[in-house]
Amino acid sequence: MRRITTRLTIIAVLSATAFTIQSCDQKEKEVIKEVEKEVVVAPEKPEYFLLRPEVEKAYGYSHAVKIGNSIKISGAVSMDEEGNPTAIGDIEQQMKNCYADLEKILNHFDCTFDDVVKEDIFTTDMAQMLEKSAYRAEVYQNGFPTGSWLEVKGLALPEFMVEIELEVHKSE
Repeated sequence: MRRITTRLTIIAVLSATAFTIQSCDQKEKEVIKEVEKEVVVAPEKPEYFLLRPEVEKAYGYSHAVKIGNSIKISGAVSMDEEGNPTAIGDIEQQMKNCYADLEKILNHFDCTFDDVVKEDIFTTDMAQMLEKSAYRAEVYQNGFPTGSWLEVKGLALPEFMVEIELEVHKSE
């Protein structure tokens, strides 16, 4: 009789343990399903910005595109409103003109140069670019972004000596 009682006790304990484990496993699956249901990301539509619409349409690009918190800004060059090169032969002034245009685009998206995370500079004269690059410290007063500087054979028009493109992360 004692053996039967011991066996029944063991069976009861094992059954209770199995039920508890199964119940916990089921609750865990329900929690996972609940969390999976909550993680739904709605697709975000890109927002396009044209700084000089006629020029950009003629060349076939948008000056900036924002998706979510990310903004990609096409390379800015030193040009007037009709797309004609300005500050010909003066790389420092061309650089200042580029940053002035980039600031207009950043302002459109309620951003500043503090929001820039990547800056790529293309130049036809790296020696001059390095010589005049101290100006960037006036632009990036709270730290420089990541990026690359590349010397290239040419830019869109032969008068352009520098082109600067940005990637921005807008904090919300």
